[in-house]
Amino acid sequence: MLSIEKGSVELGSSEIWFGFKQLLPISLFVIVFGVAFGLAAAQTGLEDTSTLLMSVLVFAGAAQFAVLDLWGEHVPVLPLIVTVFAINARHLLMGATLYPWLRDLPRAKRYGVMLVVSDANWAMSMQAFNGGKPGLGLLLGGGLALWSAWALGSWLGLYFGSAIQDPVSLGLDMVMGCFLLAMVIGGQKNLRMLIIWTVAAGSSLLAYRYLPENSHVVVGALAGGLLGALWMEKKIEH
Repeated sequence: MLSIEKGSVELGSSEIWFGFKQLLPISLFVIVFGVAFGLAAAQTGLEDTSTLLMSVLVFAGAAQFAVLDLWGEHVPVLPLIVTVFAINARHLLMGATLYPWLRDLPRAKRYGVMLVVSDANWAMSMQAFNGGKPGLGLLLGGGLALWSAWALGSWLGLYFGSAIQDPVSLGLDMVMGCFLLAMVIGGQKNLRMLIIWTVAAGSSLLAYRYLPENSHVVVGALAGGLLGALWMEKKIEH
């Protein structure tokens, strides 16, 4: 049975501000990708207002870039919906892993927190939760930092994006991957976690090789998530 310490579920202004500051460094890189998105959206012909509203209301970088590939005079709505869902399906598992710490919050606050959950603040908050430390501040405060950076970057990209036309050539596309890898390495180290991550990585690589584009995100997340759910960690009762 999962053991949750009382201090790990605190969510006050001080915890939110702490989380905001903790995610500021990586938010700088998020601004760069926001700039790239703003520029790409402008080149696609998407109106400035629509671009900014998408970044503010959707806040899903990979899905927003994928949408640009489908944008045109006649937008294929059904493929667009399927693509966005496939890319963001990992949020279903994120929500499931966060539920033990969010369930006691009022419904409005619970879903308000989930609006700004992304890979980076989810990883940092889960690392804190697993260590018995406060994590909700990292989740909400860090999410607000990332959301603000993405919206700001998108706006900058509409007007100054020509300065960074290809962030991949600068190696900036590896920042988030390296950050999440650091979270994994800094987390629990045991045979169970090693096998779960191996299964998730292997499944994702196979899906990337043999299945449709972007399906590797869903397949890897489901494989690792299901194995983790079935192979529950034993808790020592004190």
